[in-house]
Amino acid sequence: MHRAVFASHPDCSRGRLIEEAPSATRSPFQRDRDRIIHSTAFRRMKFKTQVFIAHEGDHYRTRLTHSLEVAQIARSIARVLELDEDLAEALALAHDLGHPPFGHAGERALDLAMNGEGGFDHNAQSLRIVTYLERRYAAFDGLNLSWEVLEGIAKHNGPLLARNGDRAALPHAFRTYSAMHDLELHTHASAEAQVAAIADDIAYITHDVDDALRAGFLFLDDLQDLPLCDTAFEEVISLHGRIENSRLIHETLRRVMTRMIEDVVHESKRRLAAVAPHSVADIRTHDDHVVAFSGALGPVAAALKAALFKHVYRHERIMAVMGEAEHIVRGLYLGYCDDNEAIPEPNRTAIKALSSERRPRHICDFVAGMTDRFAILEHGRLFGGAPGASLSFSNM
Repeated sequence: MHRAVFASHPDCSRGRLIEEAPSATRSPFQRDRDRIIHSTAFRRMKFKTQVFIAHEGDHYRTRLTHSLEVAQIARSIARVLELDEDLAEALALAHDLGHPPFGHAGERALDLAMNGEGGFDHNAQSLRIVTYLERRYAAFDGLNLSWEVLEGIAKHNGPLLARNGDRAALPHAFRTYSAMHDLELHTHASAEAQVAAIADDIAYITHDVDDALRAGFLFLDDLQDLPLCDTAFEEVISLHGRIENSRLIHETLRRVMTRMIEDVVHESKRRLAAVAPHSVADIRTHDDHVVAFSGALGPVAAALKAALFKHVYRHERIMAVMGEAEHIVRGLYLGYCDDNEAIPEPNRTAIKALSSERRPRHICDFVAGMTDRFAILEHGRLFGGAPGASLSFSNM
């Protein structure tokens, strides 16, 4: 594989916290990708909400299918930019590992419940999972991923600190892990991590429109009023006429996705040419992202996100279901804190063996690791009532 001089190179990796013999058949980044795919947290994403509760229908995106779509887009962009595709893919697959049940609703509930205990942040939880919570290997906790993957998980959205900034304000996992393994939180991440971040935006923008149409939160003619979608919709109609709805939607959204990807590639090439980096270190110390939307498309993509917030994420039916989801997650956390005996084994024994100061974080870990359906069943077991009966858009 040819790589640009500013790409991350597996042969020049900064290594792992716990030294391991190299693989005879895989690069460090390929090995990291494989460890992520085989992790327990990765499998759990199959039953974690993206936007629409999984039991509402088999065709809605989950955190797992979303992550796979992000990985495909990330590899495509990384290939054209001559970056390390395996690193970009590994970061795309890992970026949502830390999401609790019910996605951002669960995150809000846990952050509120953990007020005074360090809060909760899904990106920080992703780092905590791969450095501590996965218990699969004999020689270490976590997955012992390479420095470049850990850096990308932490910083794919940009620096977390100013140089010499106060680490006390960081989310718990970033603060505690960086104290023993410096991820240089004041710098940008690699170009591969930046690719994974923007691939996330491209994926969720397009597939959330698709899922919203399937769920009846948007209608076909609404595509003509959505930024980016409007011109793509008109192009499909002009080429094919009023074809069946499923084909019309797909043809529209694949054009939206293609336009965003091509814009990112063109703009990123322009920025890289202007910066002229000679190494990945030059990417990290540059004062801005080198992978981004153009000045023309960026505001349009932002307007489409805003339209999704207005018509989908903040829709009264979504908000009602997410409110109930927050109630379930917060209730589980507080219930387990009040009565450690209510925690299922083997977690009960492990948590009770901890000091009282450490228990809240580990109870939070347990709740955050739940799938949607397990959280619903546990809440029903602890508090009675029909488990998750109100968690349905059809009941609104």
